[in-house]
Amino acid sequence: MRFWIKTMMFLLFLVMAGSAYLAAQGAQTGGYHQIHEYKLPGDTGWDYLTMDAASRRLYVSRGTHVQVVNIDTGKLEGDIPDLKGVHGIALDKADNKGYISDGRDNSVVVFDLGTLKATGKVQAGTNPDAIIFDPATKRVFAFNGRSGNATVIETKDNSVAGTIDLGGKPEFAVSDGKGKVFVNLEDKSETTEIDARGLKVLNHWSLKPCESPSGLAIDVDHELLFAACDNETMAVLDGNSGKVVKTLPIGKGTDAAAFDKSLKQAYSSNGQSGSVTVIKEESPSAFTVAATIPTKARARTMTIDEKTHDLITVTADIEKAPEATAEQPRPRPKMVPDSFVVLVYGK
Repeated sequence: MRFWIKTMMFLLFLVMAGSAYLAAQGAQTGGYHQIHEYKLPGDTGWDYLTMDAASRRLYVSRGTHVQVVNIDTGKLEGDIPDLKGVHGIALDKADNKGYISDGRDNSVVVFDLGTLKATGKVQAGTNPDAIIFDPATKRVFAFNGRSGNATVIETKDNSVAGTIDLGGKPEFAVSDGKGKVFVNLEDKSETTEIDARGLKVLNHWSLKPCESPSGLAIDVDHELLFAACDNETMAVLDGNSGKVVKTLPIGKGTDAAAFDKSLKQAYSSNGQSGSVTVIKEESPSAFTVAATIPTKARARTMTIDEKTHDLITVTADIEKAPEATAEQPRPRPKMVPDSFVVLVYGK
């Protein structure tokens, strides 16, 4: 009898310990877990992700083409081919147009959101990278990484409205929807404020101690910017004064940031750490690291499904790097064919 009682008590202890462990893990991850994994064909690299929650379409940059995926089913709904070096995709849904920054072609490709067919091309600066649609002016801003400027396109006729000298290498950009556009300057550790109507730089704001910023997200209600930086730091910046309100720790190898307006949460996708850091906005002046969500290695870019509040990232397996040669002192490893996946994390 005593043996049976001791056995039952031991089993109860194991159950309680297991429950406590799961509860602790759930608290650490904020309750997020992987809910979908979709495989996509091809062995080309990737960059920005753009999610259209209304149509349920995820636009995935894949080097020489853009893959369009139904985020609910994983079905590949379309492919926009014949590109040279895709970075980002911007959507003007009111006019049923999409815009692709084709870095190696120094151009922006226009396509129809319904047919997913290319309808035109606009000459940009050197290596257009980040690209956004500003609803306040109905203009597309393409940020040219090598020429350090922005090409501004009128969506009504796809003409070039102007070029803005940025004074540095642009990375991610956001619009506040009220007439201002913000862009990170990676080589200056700055965020630049742009007058979207007057097409001029208003301010250069230091992000220090945040260094080499890439990802940028915005809380438009409070004009707060969230800049994800290489030194495992996220800076929260006041978009009116340019003051750094708070800095918080994030993971290694970040390349994207996002903000969920409903949940009042900012996110940093960290490719080297294989994680997403969740920053909770308790108030416009108080922020905490709320959770760290395990993802996978190289899952460095990210977007949000505004309908479900799920987080979306992508990654792939990489082959062992070849031996260095005189011709290729730093050879780049290749992707394992057909190992590319879309990962969805939710609660």
